[in-house]
Amino acid sequence: MPEISRFYGIIISMLYNDHEPAHFHAVYGEYEASFSVNELKILSGQMPRRAEALILDWAEIHKNELLEEWTLAKSKKPLFKINPLN
Repeated sequence: MPEISRFYGIIISMLYNDHEPAHFHAVYGEYEASFSVNELKILSGQMPRRAEALILDWAEIHKNELLEEWTLAKSKKPLFKINPLN
């Protein structure tokens, strides 16, 4: 799973040729969840509330970049790194 960002112990990744809707995956310790890019919400899995809030803040800031990444991933093109949450 290609890593596209990492911050505060949270690893964000996106899969090539993954199913719709546009989404990304987050891992934080033993927690894993997938998040909708367009709706900015958890699609599946669980995340502690603080980590979920950080992930959603980051995703809102980088929504356009995440949509670009999704397009690249669907085309099996190399993904780029997205700046972490500071």
